[in-house]
Amino acid sequence: MVLPVYNEAENLPILWGEIDAVLTTLGRTAEIIIVDDGSTDGSADVARKLAAGDSRVRLCRLAQNSGLTAAFWVGFSRVRADIVVTMDADLQNDPADLPVLLDALQDCDAVIGWRWQRHDSLVKRLSSRVGNGVRNCLTGDRVNDSASSFRVMRRACLSAIPPYAGMHRFVPTLLRIAGFRVREVRVRHRPRRFGQSKFGIGNRAWRGLHDLLVVRWMMHRRLHYVIESEER
Repeated sequence: MVLPVYNEAENLPILWGEIDAVLTTLGRTAEIIIVDDGSTDGSADVARKLAAGDSRVRLCRLAQNSGLTAAFWVGFSRVRADIVVTMDADLQNDPADLPVLLDALQDCDAVIGWRWQRHDSLVKRLSSRVGNGVRNCLTGDRVNDSASSFRVMRRACLSAIPPYAGMHRFVPTLLRIAGFRVREVRVRHRPRRFGQSKFGIGNRAWRGLHDLLVVRWMMHRRLHYVIESEER
């Protein structure tokens, strides 16, 4: 499990308690990689205490805030398991939905948690709906919640996610471009209890459109070929 964290000191202990309870129910071996993305509120200290109390928890701290894609990429580079789980650390994702995502993974390569009932501000809900609509229009995809961080993937899927800022918003499309089988499953979405959202229209709209055009370019420039035969 890869958990990117930026100023979530109050949320982390609660989230870890929920994750621990779910893992106990699942009975699976697990490793939790917390990537602290240059937090300034003591999140790294909280994560360090969690790691000291449980050998399943590892902490990787970035020297400065580098963005969500960078945090995911750093976590992915340290993954050792065959199944990779990602989720937000703000308590809006519910770890209790993890068994549902894992069950859905049996007949595909990646499962995206669709936050079908969002508990965000009206502006954020509308911007997300517009963003998903524009993404689908330009990519020809049919994704309900492209930017959802609550995902379960087979490790091979990581090869389809390039190390460029903003690519975390397009994971379902990137995986399909690479030929992986992707499903969306409805998951719960909870109101934020502590801290503030790190995303808004001001820091997402134009940057997101630019990134979307890059993904569209990738789709049209991807290599397509069929090997007829191969001889020694």
